[in-house]
Amino acid sequence: MRRLLLVVAAAAGLVAAPVASQEPPPAPDRPLPDAAQEARAQALFDGVRCVVCQHEAIADSPAVIAADMRQLVREQVAAGRSDAEIKRDLVRRYGDFVLFRPPLRLATWLLWFGPAALMAAVLALLLLRSRGRRPEAAPLTAEEEARLADIVAEAGLRPDADAMASDD
Repeated sequence: MRRLLLVVAAAAGLVAAPVASQEPPPAPDRPLPDAAQEARAQALFDGVRCVVCQHEAIADSPAVIAADMRQLVREQVAAGRSDAEIKRDLVRRYGDFVLFRPPLRLATWLLWFGPAALMAAVLALLLLRSRGRRPEAAPLTAEEEARLADIVAEAGLRPDADAMASDD
């Protein structure tokens, strides 16, 4: 009886484990009372990437961390910080990746210009390869021409495969 009770408890634990391990839903957003500040916060949300979803702005992301980031931005807007200060704080916390348009500086040059440089390099390589001249075949000597004519005559082939008897 004891073993059966242990097996049932273990099975119940296995069934309940996925439910218990799920992330709780984020707290509902509380917009700022000042409409101008809320509009400014919403504009900032669109330029900040969710660090969990990575392809969504925090305005659209359902992740808990995105809700926390939205709340952080709202608090900083309410505290009177400028957009640049808020973005600097987010970059300090999460890195340049958090912004959809990271700042242009030496550390981010590859991020900004890497794809264009790679495409230019591939294009240059293709151009160089296509411009390379293939060596032309040397014309046949008179002796080679005569030998070729003999081979064609012996085989009963026509010099022009597309020619017909009426073309003679």
